[in-house]
Amino acid sequence: MENRTTAGAASASPSPTYGSYLRLPEILAAQTPLSDAHDEMLFIVIHQTSELWIKLCLHELGAACAAIAADNVPPALKMMSRVARIQSQLIQSWDVLATMTPADYSRMREKLGSSSGFQSHQYRLMEFVMGNKNARMIEVHEGTPDIKAMLQAGLERPGIYDLSIRLLATRGLPIPQEAIERDVTQPYAANPAVEAAWAIVYRDPERYWDLYELAEKLVDLEYRFQLWRFGHLKAIERIIGFKRGTGGTAGVPYLAAVVNQVFFPELLDVRKIL
Repeated sequence: MENRTTAGAASASPSPTYGSYLRLPEILAAQTPLSDAHDEMLFIVIHQTSELWIKLCLHELGAACAAIAADNVPPALKMMSRVARIQSQLIQSWDVLATMTPADYSRMREKLGSSSGFQSHQYRLMEFVMGNKNARMIEVHEGTPDIKAMLQAGLERPGIYDLSIRLLATRGLPIPQEAIERDVTQPYAANPAVEAAWAIVYRDPERYWDLYELAEKLVDLEYRFQLWRFGHLKAIERIIGFKRGTGGTAGVPYLAAVVNQVFFPELLDVRKIL
């Protein structure tokens, strides 16, 4: 009996340490500058940590979408509030990146080759969840079938706003059938009937409190997403001015154009009629 116990203890897996649980050796070995520019480490760390924050956003938004689809709004509100706090971290990261000097960026830029943040599949998935659907954005991932399949699935899933509109219909609000059955692979277009349904919610928040809170959480997500985009625009403008971006993008003009994209138009338009 004693021998079996001793043998069992010897063969048991060791308790994880802080470093092993978080896989710190692998994470901290993942910063490999390609130039002698001092600021390249900053550039790498900002983008790597941003991808980790976006991964958490996708985790929370996926669960929020499932809760909304199941007419279980309270957990979705918690998850969306968490995403808003994560977005604050992402927004602040541009302030750190903006300390990068143009001279140091010029020393490392050629090492980036054709790589570009435009190729971030996680960012694209987040846009798809928010409803900014564009099948052409998948084409850049032709060479990575797994990622392309992931993006295609995201394109074909209803975004968080489509699910919210369907929830309004489930609750008996007057949502037209074409809004419920629309092709979710296409960008969302404003619908006056949907605006009228949200107006009912906004005019009687006590009766529709969870739907009212859901609408405001959606507005908060869009507000912070736009701040994130604007912060990106200003950081890049400060570092490279109006040069073309890496990967063939238009740089600052492209970023300026997407800042004005709207995800949930009726939730802004409804304020005009209240």
